[in-house]
Amino acid sequence: MVMPTVATDRFTQLDYTDYSNNQVFLKTSANGFLDHHHDAHYSGRPTGPSPKELIGNALRQRVESVDYEYCDPGEEDTFFVADLGEVYRQHLRWKLNLPRVKPFYAVKCNPDPKLLDLLSALGTGFDCASKAEIEQVLRMGVDPSRIIYAQPCKTNSYVRYVASQGVRQMTFDNTDELRKIARLFPGAELFLRILTDDSSSLCRLSLKFGASLDSTDSLLALAHELGLNVVGVSFHVGSGAADPRAFLKAVQDAQTVFQQAATYGFALKTLDVGGGFCSDGSFEQMAGVLREALDDYFPAHSGINIIAEPGRYYASTAYTLACNVIARRTIKDMAASDSEASSPGGQNETSFMLYINDGLYGNFSSIMFDHQHPIAKVLRAGGQALYGTPAAERTNSHHAIEYSIWGPTCDGIDRITERIRFHVALDVGDWLYFEDMGAYTKCSATTFNGFSNEHDVIYVCSEPGAKALLGMY
Repeated sequence: MVMPTVATDRFTQLDYTDYSNNQVFLKTSANGFLDHHHDAHYSGRPTGPSPKELIGNALRQRVESVDYEYCDPGEEDTFFVADLGEVYRQHLRWKLNLPRVKPFYAVKCNPDPKLLDLLSALGTGFDCASKAEIEQVLRMGVDPSRIIYAQPCKTNSYVRYVASQGVRQMTFDNTDELRKIARLFPGAELFLRILTDDSSSLCRLSLKFGASLDSTDSLLALAHELGLNVVGVSFHVGSGAADPRAFLKAVQDAQTVFQQAATYGFALKTLDVGGGFCSDGSFEQMAGVLREALDDYFPAHSGINIIAEPGRYYASTAYTLACNVIARRTIKDMAASDSEASSPGGQNETSFMLYINDGLYGNFSSIMFDHQHPIAKVLRAGGQALYGTPAAERTNSHHAIEYSIWGPTCDGIDRITERIRFHVALDVGDWLYFEDMGAYTKCSATTFNGFSNEHDVIYVCSEPGAKALLGMY
């Protein structure tokens, strides 16, 4: 793929360096990477480009390098811009709100190597659910003690593999799994995963995993009988949880299981509070409820270690996705009457179907699998860069142009947006962007219809601390 040199509005020459695995770093001749910005919330007054400006520069320079009329196949493909500084800020936010809780990042959410490198440098652990995820983390040089195999129902050969690699921490929730572990890895350090109320979460997990309180005593008895080592309790209130009270009830139930375990001679040392943390404004409220519950039921002087399994919390807001409009279809509303057309609500008899080069079978798989609702914004239209401007935003005005947005496959369900209005006219060759696209997107993209699921990631970094950890100079 050809990456021509482009210039910013400040006439600083920038170019792309293409690495393997679709990783692209936006470089400057000065220090190798885009200048950073100290986020105002954590680092005082901004002294350079803001995070938004860095992302906007990367988006703009990439799309301006593409001439859709003459480019080679694939040059106009969808791509990501990832601000690793945002991941760093989320970590600081976590430490501020949950200082006792060590995060074990849920690799399944987004296994981007650069993201994992930064989290490893920040000292997090890793929640892995498969042999491939464990292999990826171990190849980074992460100590096996920083990995929890948080999959209650494991493949036999995977259990033998983790035993050979020294990954000892793993979860269970049923008798069959206990007997499997006793046969294949009797030296494992086991966490009993308990059932929780996840009815308010985006993705409910209790239908598949978790032992009810009616069964925990018998499971602990069997573990004792088999000579296994139960070291903790885990729970998960569901991915994208919405009710903070779910954490309170789960912590209360966990304390009950800790007491049950003591009667069988197990000295439990760790509580795993799972995931469910969102990156929006609800995090502080969630963290506040969890923090108080932990202080009440597992106070610091108890000596119990607390870990968690956040995924989307770290990854979601760090990634922005850019998509090219590859086709447009004009739809005329023949049913509109003259009176409707003259009214404010009926002025636009013509709407448009936009087809972009990504969809539900690609990076918008989060719509199907994660119940997300990505919001389109206009990146470039009619040769004008609109990122971060009012014109980029959707509007409710009936004077604006109405669009629906569709993916590139032949499947009729491949629709991203049913209805959206913009003040600008969009046509083939224009670009849209979608923010908060770091969680459960690229990791679950497919190659249906022959479309690629490998898309470039352009990295920028708006925090000097993250740059230092990654050696980005």
